[in-house]
Amino acid sequence: MSNNETIGFIGLGVMGGPMCANMARKHGGKVLAFDLSEAALKAVEDAGAERVGSVNALAEQADVIFLSLPGGPQVEAVAGEIATAAGRCSLVVDLSTTPVATARKVAADLAAHNIGFADAPVARTREAAQKGALAIMVGASDAVYQRIRPMLDYIATDVTHGGDVGAGQVLKLVNNMLVFANTVALAEMMVLGEKAGVAADVLLDAVSKGSGDSFVLRNHGMKAMLPREFPDKAFSPEYVLKDISYVFELAAQSGVALPSAAAARRYYEMATTTDLSGRYFPGVIELVERGVMAGDKGETE
Repeated sequence: MSNNETIGFIGLGVMGGPMCANMARKHGGKVLAFDLSEAALKAVEDAGAERVGSVNALAEQADVIFLSLPGGPQVEAVAGEIATAAGRCSLVVDLSTTPVATARKVAADLAAHNIGFADAPVARTREAAQKGALAIMVGASDAVYQRIRPMLDYIATDVTHGGDVGAGQVLKLVNNMLVFANTVALAEMMVLGEKAGVAADVLLDAVSKGSGDSFVLRNHGMKAMLPREFPDKAFSPEYVLKDISYVFELAAQSGVALPSAAAARRYYEMATTTDLSGRYFPGVIELVERGVMAGDKGETE
């Protein structure tokens, strides 16, 4: 990759904004940004990015375009605009989480316009995005991976090339499902420990020193579930269910049953029907406290 290549970035949300800002600070060439939010554009301008007025305008000027969008439909729509712009763009890198089938379809659609594609979904927290310390799983040809790897290093400390297009999404969906299921298991065990007379902070500290330690325990458990802080406009149960739907779509295509994942999914479905809707997803611990899931899961039998 030439350090003079122009990078385009579309989608400046909770994760996309910090990623674009890191690219703007670290890249030797131009970084162009597009989003519908004026505040989001102002934030990345302060970091050195230049705003453009449309997807078409960005595709006309950028060599490589990064996407950070809510899901599969949005990625398909924006990729379609890039493909028909007939501009300078020769490669699209999708940092979003989408169905595996969507990644492969978008790659085929772009290839028809001589534009390359990589699915490169990101993992870790908003804080990690701000620090440029994300983990990224990449699905791409070897040539595309080698081209984008220096750019990914602007925003990540751990990058894994999983294989051809689609492999990045497989890895990300597995990662996310493990986080969602682990959060539910931790919620149950925290409440059990508290009911049995052990303070939650003592429990988490003790388990963090044993074989039950996990990323979920140290982050979601200690930072959100222990103080019972579940803010609005964070990663909500609704977003969790979107990702879980992609997991089950892949499972159906692959012929794999996921009964444990299905049990975890019920927690997040229930959360969307309560005051936890729209709030940070580790709030499912409150469902355990309230006994909401008892009838569903049969604990009282």
